Amino acid sequence: MAAQSAPGTASRGLDAVHAAIARYYTATLRAHGATPNGVDWANRPTQELRFVQLLKICDFTAPFSLDDLGCGYGALLGYLAWRHPGTQVNYLGVDLSAEMIAAARRRWRSRRNAAFTVGHASPRRADYSVASGIFNVRMDVPAARWRRFVAATLDAMHAGSRHGFAVNFIAPLPRGATGSAGLYRTPPGTWRRYCEQRLGARVEVVKGYGLREYTLLVRRN
Repeated sequence: MAAQSAPGTASRGLDAVHAAIARYYTATLRAHGATPNGVDWANRPTQELRFVQLLKICDFTAPFSLDDLGCGYGALLGYLAWRHPGTQVNYLGVDLSAEMIAAARRRWRSRRNAAFTVGHASPRRADYSVASGIFNVRMDVPAARWRRFVAATLDAMHAGSRHGFAVNFIAPLPRGATGSAGLYRTPPGTWRRYCEQRLGARVEVVKGYGLREYTLLVRRN
């Protein structure tokens, strides 16, 4: 397996990025409440379509633990209960926004085997980790610093996952097209190679599910 940084090393110097992300999503929550719009998704169907792709990393034939990085108000927890009611999942939601975590705790206060914590990485090691959309909104963060944030997050997810993790990215626009400023778009090869070469993992690229994006399923060798 390729060499890896010590836990926490790669994320040093990213406090300003984490703070900017926390402010952004706290603002969306205040504007739209605990809804898909409140975590900057257009609607519930596309939010859940992303969950379908991310959860392809998991083996639903046996109980497992799952970390949800950038969990927002815990929408994935509700989706799991709806689509996989027979599987026992020990869930931990992690988010940079303290207000988002407070909303999640209120929403799921009676749910067993579920907890939420504020942070940029999980405090535990789980069977699997997922992150939906956390790399999309770059705001005015310099591109090089944003790439450092992505790399540090992937490092932490790999270190914190026994079997594998899944993340998604926005795909580049067609030549000549224009899109929203402040979004991070990148071809699949960039972070696929990173996970293969830096993390020593096996990577599957999932695309063609109706959105201009793709999902990386990153499995340990």
